[in-house]
Amino acid sequence: MDTLIKGQGLTKRFGRKQVLDGIDLEIKRGQIVGLVGVNGAGKSTLLGAILGLLPVDGDLQVLGQDPLHHRAKLLERVTYISDVASLPRWAKVSQLLKYMAATHPRFSAERCRAILAGTDIPLDAKVKQLSKGMVTQLHLALITAIDAELLVLDEPTLGLDVVYRKGFYQRLLEDYFDHQKTILITTHEVEEVEHLLTHVLFLHGGKLVLDSPVEELAQRFCELEVGKAELEAARALGPLAERSTLGGHLLTFERPADELAGLGRVGSPSLADLFVAKAGRAA
Repeated sequence: MDTLIKGQGLTKRFGRKQVLDGIDLEIKRGQIVGLVGVNGAGKSTLLGAILGLLPVDGDLQVLGQDPLHHRAKLLERVTYISDVASLPRWAKVSQLLKYMAATHPRFSAERCRAILAGTDIPLDAKVKQLSKGMVTQLHLALITAIDAELLVLDEPTLGLDVVYRKGFYQRLLEDYFDHQKTILITTHEVEEVEHLLTHVLFLHGGKLVLDSPVEELAQRFCELEVGKAELEAARALGPLAERSTLGGHLLTFERPADELAGLGRVGSPSLADLFVAKAGRAA
């Protein structure tokens, strides 16, 4: 499996603030990677470095090239969807399709029209006539119709209703299986993308606090639900996090589930709960 993104010792400061703090990462072809972190964790800075938008200290290679010095070449093979859709308000939808077809060698107008057929967006409408949600849908359709090797998504469905969000991620999954694209995605709606991901990166305070294939999470982490009588014994085993429930207490551990047998009900934490546990431990 080829390595598409490799970073070693990535560091970035803005004044006194350490935004990235010695990050090592490797993203391989065919992975769908979730970059999870709270606001201010360094996600946007890391994405900016990968896209060649800002310099960082350390060594960073994207598709075998330095993104800062070869950004024009990379943009032929990398696509990016930001959390804010910005399209010319005077343009018609059909004009945007023609413009994209004329300027990007990997854009498919046919695929874009097929995506738009699942929306209420007419091809003869101007951008200024569309609702905010429709503009976001149009932006997503234009970008995902590009046959890119690497797709970077930064909160791609922000402002969309739940029906369209689910439809977008379903199309994304189908496209992934069809073409083996590599996708790097950040989102606050972790539950909506959890089933898509093959790999997760947890970023907290500029550091990676977790870098793991999704398939290994169930073997590394577990949740234990206990009553009051077993609580102290469970706490003695060093949980990452603890929270109260209606029936007792739920503790998150970084240890095999069989080591907790007999103390209570054992299960697997959700990705969101696992992030809260790891970030809280790091803090």
